[in-house]
This record gives sequence, C-alpha cells and structure tokens, in this order.
Amino acid sequence: MRSLLAAFRFLTRIPLPGPATEADDLAAAVGWFPLVGALVGLVTAGAFVAATRLWPAPVAAVLAVGCGLLLTGGFHEDGFTDAVDGLGGGWTKARVLEIMKDSRIGAYGAMALWVVLTLRWASLVALDRRALLALPLAMVWGRWAIALVLKLLPPIAEGLAKEVHRRGGWGPLLGSTLLLLMANALAWHFHLPRLGAAAGAASGMTLLWCVYLRHRLGGQSGDLLGATAMLVEAAALLVWIAR
Repeated sequence: MRSLLAAFRFLTRIPLPGPATEADDLAAAVGWFPLVGALVGLVTAGAFVAATRLWPAPVAAVLAVGCGLLLTGGFHEDGFTDAVDGLGGGWTKARVLEIMKDSRIGAYGAMALWVVLTLRWASLVALDRRALLALPLAMVWGRWAIALVLKLLPPIAEGLAKEVHRRGGWGPLLGSTLLLLMANALAWHFHLPRLGAAAGAASGMTLLWCVYLRHRLGGQSGDLLGATAMLVEAAALLVWIAR
C-alpha cells in the first residue's frame, strides 16, 4: 500500500495521510500509475457530464479539463511542455537537456500544450457520455506507456526518473500491464467501440516514441516520460473521435 499511496501522491494533488514516501516506494508506484490515470480520467469525464446539465457541451468541457488539471497540478502536461521545448529548440543532446531544465515555457511548448489540451476538450465534446469510458482508458494507456518506456530506455539525466529506473525491476511493468488489461476488459464489457483500434494506436505511438527517443537522445528523462503519457493519450482519443 505504500507504493499505491506514493503513486497518488506523485501524480496528483490529493492529500493522503500515511508514512512518508521514499525512493523505493516511488519505483514500485509505477505499477499503480494506470489506476491513477483511470481516476483522473473518470473525474474529468464525470465533471464534464455533470457540467452539461448546466452549460453547453463546449463550456462544460472547458470546466472539466480545468478540473482534471487541478487534480493533477498539470504534472504530465508540464513535462510534455518542457520536452517539446527541448526537442524543438535543441540540436544536440546536451542542449535539449539544458532547455528542458528551464522552467520557462517557450513557443514550441506553448503551441504543443494548446494542441493537446484542445484535443482533450474536443474529445469530451465529441464523445459526450462515452467519455466516461474512453477518457479514463486513454489515460490508463498513457500511464502504462510510462512504465514501458522506463523499462526499455535508459535514463539520460539526473533526477527521479533515473532513480526509479535504477530501483525498478519487472514488477512495476507487470503490475501496470495487469491493470491495463483489466481496464480494457472493462471497456470491452461495456461495449466501447473501436477498442482494438485505439489499443493499436496507443501501443504503436508508445513504440514509435521509444524508437524516436533512442535515435534522438539515447534514452528517457522525467519530462520525456510526461510527454509519453500525453502523446499516447492523444493517439487513443484520435481513434475514438475519428469519423
């Protein structure tokens, strides 16, 4: 349970009681990341459905996206923004890492953040009540992808990602995969359409991102893991809202 607490403390702003989280807890917590993603997606989609009782769908979707960001503190979105700034503005590995460490948001990051948040907003509007299944599952895929990238690629920078990679074995990946399979089985039970296609898009995006990071930088870092979650989530949502 220490690892479960660590997962929620690390990925959300939910104040949880209990013993202090240590590095070993955080390494094991990766196995629970899909569960946290499911909760964030369910709260966001639930807020959207509830808000549509008072406001038009576009307004309700804005409020729901904001609710999700409050819940997480924009944790993965922040990493995604830094990663895009670094990859867009740096030509060498050293320069990419230097830019990603800068807390300021550049033009590349700002534009990319607008795109992914607008896509989440548009997905809520397009999916309507189906978002109660689709958005949590998309976020489950995104958090599972973090576990896979952590296992496939070595760390390239100092920080928590390096420590988690060093301490984590196969257990977190296996645990996150089990949660992923359970989430997909639940979505299949409730007849979520295009489930296979969305799974293919999410897993394909994960592998393509791994290949790109291996070729471009030689590994992963915390910001790049945040970008992993956002890209994989977007790939799944694009399948569900396609005509």
